[in-house]
Amino acid sequence: MAQTESANDALVSADWVEQHLDEFQSDDPEYRLLEVNNPTVTTNSDFTPYEEGHIPGAIFFDWDTDLSDETTRDILSREEFEDLNSEAGISEDSTIVIYGGGRVPNWFALFAFWEFKYYGHDDIRVLDGGKPYWVANDYPLTTEVPDFPATDYQAGGPYESIRAYSDDVEQAIESDVPLVDVRSPAEFTGEVIAPEGLQETAQRGGHIPGARNVPTATVLRDDGRFKDTEALQGLYDEQGVSEDQSVITYCRVGERSAIAWFVLTELLGYDDVENYDGSWTEWGNTIRAPVETGDVDY
Repeated sequence: MAQTESANDALVSADWVEQHLDEFQSDDPEYRLLEVNNPTVTTNSDFTPYEEGHIPGAIFFDWDTDLSDETTRDILSREEFEDLNSEAGISEDSTIVIYGGGRVPNWFALFAFWEFKYYGHDDIRVLDGGKPYWVANDYPLTTEVPDFPATDYQAGGPYESIRAYSDDVEQAIESDVPLVDVRSPAEFTGEVIAPEGLQETAQRGGHIPGARNVPTATVLRDDGRFKDTEALQGLYDEQGVSEDQSVITYCRVGERSAIAWFVLTELLGYDDVENYDGSWTEWGNTIRAPVETGDVDY
């Protein structure tokens, strides 16, 4: 299956992954393959459950139960993150390739990519097109679950420069820092509050004042792989979002905005991009937080 390899090390092709399957299945933690999905994926999503077939050698992490603190609704603490990776047989020096399915390819996998970067993992990459592309193009699958030797994972950071909090968003509104809302146009205008079937949502619809809408689906080709850099840059140019600015991305719970963060940071080379992982679930539930509704003329 011919596929163009990305020029950026952070994005790898299905062919590249297939060529490294032996390394991904080895007890040596030099290479690790990680499938990430979440429990709210519906039967209508382009999704194959891990237990019904995954890339040989792939470990499974669930966003809700493995990569999040379900009590505080936060990402894992540094110690919890270290324990998770140690038990999975991942080392801080591993070359990790991450992938997933969902309503869009790599839906929650890119959130995991961002979380790994937050804790300083240097060599982590993304399978272009995610699991839907892998399955649709008949790359190999297995139901065998790997059992790798435990490691002693040592995290770095946390690197707060890639994460935004609500007070950062308040300052961004006052300073005209670009806010990129990656939700659907219907969510952005306030017509709907969240995609159908998702439980974690907000009391109000709309968007953060001054935000620009660049929906997640617009950064992907029809086959789920990322568009080329020229096309991607054009999407942000149209919204007046340039690389010489600070940028904050957001969505519902930070997962789709992690895709935009990845595009801006890893594919387009922007230097100062933060993902607001509290996103609309936090902002839309905050009393007196300013909200705009309807279409915006820029």
